[in-house]
Amino acid sequence: MKQINYSQAISEAIMEEMEHDPTVVYMGECVEGRYGDRTYEMPISEAGFTGIGVGAAIAGIRPIVEIMFLDLITVAMDPIVNQAAKIRYMFGGMASVPIVIRAPLGAYVSMSAHHSQSLESWFSGIPGLKVVLPSTPYDAKGLMKSAIRDNNPVIFCDHKRLGGLTGNVPEEDYTVPIGKACVIRPGKDATIVAYSFMAHKSMEAAEQLKQYGIDVEVVDLRTTLPLDEETILNSIAKTGRLITVSEACAPCSVASEVSAIVMEKGFDFLKSPLKRIHAKFAPIPFAKDLEDNVLPQTAHIVDAVKACFFC
Repeated sequence: MKQINYSQAISEAIMEEMEHDPTVVYMGECVEGRYGDRTYEMPISEAGFTGIGVGAAIAGIRPIVEIMFLDLITVAMDPIVNQAAKIRYMFGGMASVPIVIRAPLGAYVSMSAHHSQSLESWFSGIPGLKVVLPSTPYDAKGLMKSAIRDNNPVIFCDHKRLGGLTGNVPEEDYTVPIGKACVIRPGKDATIVAYSFMAHKSMEAAEQLKQYGIDVEVVDLRTTLPLDEETILNSIAKTGRLITVSEACAPCSVASEVSAIVMEKGFDFLKSPLKRIHAKFAPIPFAKDLEDNVLPQTAHIVDAVKACFFC
């Protein structure tokens, strides 16, 4: 094992896959020279260069297309949602689109409404796509490798607050399977389901809840499409309580979908009403105190878990 940070882990995955597979290329804005000769600088036209990436993938290339901020992916919705996600189905499996769309997401960095959104729920409802959101350097490298090798379009969301996070990463080649959640903290009294930066907020809350005698299990989804229903339901069967934590707003969110799955398939396990922790339904402000007011905080998670027992 070696210690590297989250951003380095993603870069290592990309460089190693480019070394092993000559069809892997990297495209985006302000990326010239980052990954060698197969890195292509693109103009400020997300729809244009994402479309180029989709076409290249259909032709047999494995492009990684970087959108500078997930917010800007809205400009490229047509090539992603109307083309990349549908081609394999519409051609009866005779064509595939092995493209990775990499886009940093999230807030807590005072970058205001145009550069702070969490839009993963949009893509998690689109048939034909896969959506991954790693929370550790280990998962970031392993999931990026899996995404590059996958024959389907994958939205890879790395959180802006996690870039400098360090952790253990194997020296040897490895992958993390897409669609498999991870229990990052075993517990017996309540289950917190989270992903990306919220997995770390949830771990902080779990540590604080020990003083109240509450032993929390934390499930890191890692992938929001497809969702690992089995791991979620197994955890609820053990603890009987569910708290979902998401940086996105609640309506039509991944957290809401997890809640619906548990209500439909795990209702008999529940000992108390489930709780959802999420951002307030508002654009993300610039000022730090206002941003903190809109976004989920560790204290909100602690209060929600305690409410399952003491209210």
